[in-house]
Amino acid sequence: MTTIHTASSSTSKVVTLAEAIATHVKDRDTVSIEGMSHLIPFAAGHEIIRQGRRRLTLCRMTPDLVSDQLIAAGCVDKLVASFFASGSAGSLYEIRRRVEQHDPTPLEIEEYTHYGMVCRYHAGAARLPFMPLRSYTGSDMPRLTPAIKSVRDPYSGGTTYVVPPLNPDVTIVQAQRADRRGNVQMWGILGAQQEAVYAAKKAIVLVEEVVADEVIQADPNRTILPAHAVTAVVHAPGGAHPSYAQGYYDRDGRFYREWTAISQNPERLQAWLKEWVYEVADPAAYVAKLGAERWDELAVGENLSGRVNYGSRIEEQQR
Repeated sequence: MTTIHTASSSTSKVVTLAEAIATHVKDRDTVSIEGMSHLIPFAAGHEIIRQGRRRLTLCRMTPDLVSDQLIAAGCVDKLVASFFASGSAGSLYEIRRRVEQHDPTPLEIEEYTHYGMVCRYHAGAARLPFMPLRSYTGSDMPRLTPAIKSVRDPYSGGTTYVVPPLNPDVTIVQAQRADRRGNVQMWGILGAQQEAVYAAKKAIVLVEEVVADEVIQADPNRTILPAHAVTAVVHAPGGAHPSYAQGYYDRDGRFYREWTAISQNPERLQAWLKEWVYEVADPAAYVAKLGAERWDELAVGENLSGRVNYGSRIEEQQR
């Protein structure tokens, strides 16, 4: 399931991962990397590390391993995030060292709840000045994050909390498939990919497959990101490892458990980055290095969805 349909047409948005990052991710950018446990674009994070980007503001709901890796590589100055966890498999020790001990340098943190982050993306996508929510009532989050503000409700006369819009310079997500024009289809667990892409100035989408236009057109409601919202498409099968891609490969729980010990030791973490990021040319090389046996462990069986009828009115001459 690694089909790629290349196109000679000028409408094609398919580029290599190296080209996408070199063109669209710059030093000091605000970069959103989204995917809720599922479809996390690890390969893009590795390419950002290889290209040596610096002073990024990284935005992510659940800053898991990919955040730990980007921060350990010195790419990130500020983290805007919710629910700090290693996929429920342990701690993120690079982030902990930066926050708790400022080792080797401090990391600026702006923390929200998941819903607060979703509301920030919603406001950004709609180009609204803020988004109201009730989630922070009774919590100390507004004290910890000054950007969460309490304002007067013009209708009831009471107060409500609001969060500011989040408009990344670039949002990066992974998906199952897209056509060469950038119409992207996803299924399984979705996070805030759609909101984060619409909120951003540019969007890079890594996909397991680049498919013919007819494949997308045959199932239009599965198109989560339409072409007009997508800047670049990258064919990167396996690019979500160690997270998973529904219908393509399973989550590598062993890797998540191993990361705790790797990140706990700064020297071991840097050695891992050298072996698995700096010395690996691209996503295809990473997939090959991981090896067939590991991929066989993550293989998934076939469980096809049901079919729906997209039929339209029958013309008289067809009756």
